[in-house]
Amino acid sequence: MPVAAVARDAVGYRPLLFSIAYGMTGSVGDAEDIVQDAFLGLTRADQAGTAITDLKAYLTTSVTRLGINHLGSARVRRETYMGEWLPEPVVMSADRPGPAEYAELADSLSMAFLLLLEALSPTERAVFMLREAFGYGYPEVARIIGKSEANCRQIFARARKRIAPEGQTIDRPPTPARRAEGDELARRFFEATAGGDMDALLDMLAPDVVFHGDGGGKARAIGKAMSGLRRVAQLLIGGFRRNRKLGVALQPARVNGRPGAVLSDAEGRVASVLELEIADGAIQAIHSVSNPDKLSHIGPVSDIALLPEK
Repeated sequence: MPVAAVARDAVGYRPLLFSIAYGMTGSVGDAEDIVQDAFLGLTRADQAGTAITDLKAYLTTSVTRLGINHLGSARVRRETYMGEWLPEPVVMSADRPGPAEYAELADSLSMAFLLLLEALSPTERAVFMLREAFGYGYPEVARIIGKSEANCRQIFARARKRIAPEGQTIDRPPTPARRAEGDELARRFFEATAGGDMDALLDMLAPDVVFHGDGGGKARAIGKAMSGLRRVAQLLIGGFRRNRKLGVALQPARVNGRPGAVLSDAEGRVASVLELEIADGAIQAIHSVSNPDKLSHIGPVSDIALLPEK
């Protein structure tokens, strides 16, 4: 295949490659770096005269294995992370569409799903994600990972048992009808929260709702996950009351394929991103990311939530 044709076809796989790399790392920046490294590897292979018969297979294998290698150092960094670690949000908005890479991001890669994957080893994460989020068959997974098909089946079964013990189900991407219901619930949720309507809010939150906040030690956020219907409701209403005083505006968006919102200051700079996990007609979890390092890919970052430098 001519070099120009290889380059053109490789770019066409970029959205898929980004999705896989993001699923492995939970980081937009790291995913972009991994995809770029895979393209550089392809260029070197082409220059060396290496015959590549299946370009898609070559690139997905390269990205997955680079992701496995990356996770070792990433987990060392997370051991010293300040507060709770959440994935970098991937935001899609009707009036502010994200990069083309996001267009094919699997709806399965919600924050809740990515947090479940944190319990797995790098290889387990790759096998489980390729099967569960991207629907690869065991022969394809085995080729990508570089292990036998039987071994990959064992790895998948072990991974599923670790993150969904006793036959628990793992949330699937919502159907169009469920998605519409979730969007309507999210609209009412943000309206009630902004208006300080405690009764309406309590009706929309699950009894065991959990609020997760990630400030990375650089922005205001709760130190650890908070659970409990009334406690979370009070936290939300207090936070939105403070935001109103600061002139913060809320723009609904899809965050990691789920209903959410981008909060921006009076100058339009991003202050935080919220993602809602919805199931059984109620909000089960709320993920809030205010760490400025995880928001810069969305746009200019606000300083209203930043903590004073020590």
